[in-house]
Amino acid sequence: MTRRQHGFTLVEIAIVLVIIGLLLGGILKGQELINSARVRNIADTNSGIQAAYFGFIDRYRAVPGDMNAAKATTAIGQTIDNGGNANGRLDKEGKSDFTEAAALWEHLWKAGFIQGSYDGAIPAADEGTYADVAPKNPFNGAIILYRTADYRAKEGETTSVRLNTMLGRNIPVNIARELDVKVDDARPLSGVLRLAVAKPTISDFEDFAAAPDACLDGTDNDYDIASDEQDCPVLYLY
Repeated sequence: MTRRQHGFTLVEIAIVLVIIGLLLGGILKGQELINSARVRNIADTNSGIQAAYFGFIDRYRAVPGDMNAAKATTAIGQTIDNGGNANGRLDKEGKSDFTEAAALWEHLWKAGFIQGSYDGAIPAADEGTYADVAPKNPFNGAIILYRTADYRAKEGETTSVRLNTMLGRNIPVNIARELDVKVDDARPLSGVLRLAVAKPTISDFEDFAAAPDACLDGTDNDYDIASDEQDCPVLYLY
């Protein structure tokens, strides 16, 4: 009796390999589209925040968050529960560095400049984080609009306190670079988009933290894509 050998022909194997290739290509392309959408979301959010901030100043002749609660209530026509010291800039008010930064979102929301719902009250460090009262990026990181010098710079360059939007934590290094390409010069230590660092005075809150060294290629001072770092917060300088 003759036994017949059963198996796949070369044509069948080739078809399977083609199908696998198509599936892998679709997955990779889909991930690329998702990343592009996230980059676009962050860029659009940043532009919207800038427009809201300067639009508020233009309408009320006061800085959102810095405006005290009583005057903000009168000007906006809604009850405003939180505010600042009305010194014309976002800075430390009372015991918390984030009092005015948190109140800013309440002012912008109730004045109709941004969507969402923000009560403007910053919790104590042991009760919550700034993320509880702030808009978030697509990676669930809190967005902070504040005046700091907490951004990286080239060797020998001294940073100064500037108004900026910290676009949130949990941004992967490849997304940070693509965002930099879209809105600036693709370099993490120059231009208006920079990797973040943190001052001791505000590092009590986990929401504001330094970008890990893995985000930066120390040789070329570029984004280190090979590191696959998943937490590279960046600042947009005004």
